[in-house]
Amino acid sequence: MRPAFRIIMAVGAVALVATAASAARAQAAGGSTPSSWNYEIKDGKRVPKAERKVNPDGSWREENRRGACVTVKEKTASGEYKETRRCD
Repeated sequence: MRPAFRIIMAVGAVALVATAASAARAQAAGGSTPSSWNYEIKDGKRVPKAERKVNPDGSWREENRRGACVTVKEKTASGEYKETRRCD
């Protein structure tokens, strides 16, 4: 092999290893979205955060919009869960 080809291959291998290491480090650092943002990142895509309202008794209601459709999730203080979807 020519020495120039060996050098190019070595530099390419080092770049590949450095890229993989930095991607692994970024993923391990915690991909959590700051709480002040109105979306979360799931599978590399922006997904709007659901608006959850929690009551003092522990019950909650959450609305999630996707286009013209709304998914409403509710949980009572006794633990009953209900999910409804509607598209306008």
